[in-house]
Amino acid sequence: MPKRPVSVEAMRLRLAGLCSRTEQCSSDLRRKILRAGLTSAQAGEILSFLREGRFLDDARYAAAFASDKVRFAGWGTAKIRAALAAKHIPSDTIASALASIDRAEYIAAFKRSALAKARTLDLSDSADIQRLYRHLATRGYESSLIARAISRLKK
Repeated sequence: MPKRPVSVEAMRLRLAGLCSRTEQCSSDLRRKILRAGLTSAQAGEILSFLREGRFLDDARYAAAFASDKVRFAGWGTAKIRAALAAKHIPSDTIASALASIDRAEYIAAFKRSALAKARTLDLSDSADIQRLYRHLATRGYESSLIARAISRLKK
């Protein structure tokens, strides 16, 4: 059975409700609109409506995304930057979002991740040290931070 076409007004209301519950970004909403069968011009119109009503704000989304990824997923700044760039967030907005991360919370998340992995490894073995380094690097942490942590953990 073919999908019923969605009207612009119905999509506006649906997305306004979604945005009032959770932060969303423009690229994700544009994809939802286009998947529903609306045109690119209609998508632009709906996104403008959402921005004017303050339902949609990519800067607010980026800040919330960065904070949540540090707090709940234990991601580093490099991984957060890449994820936001993949969502077509402007680089200046990404920089602002990364600057808004609470440094103490960031370091605490890093320590949790490093200690959890280090418990499973023998840090007198160079291969295990490399495993720890790779683990933390793939989580998006800076190499200088990783190197300092490894030297402290080896002691």
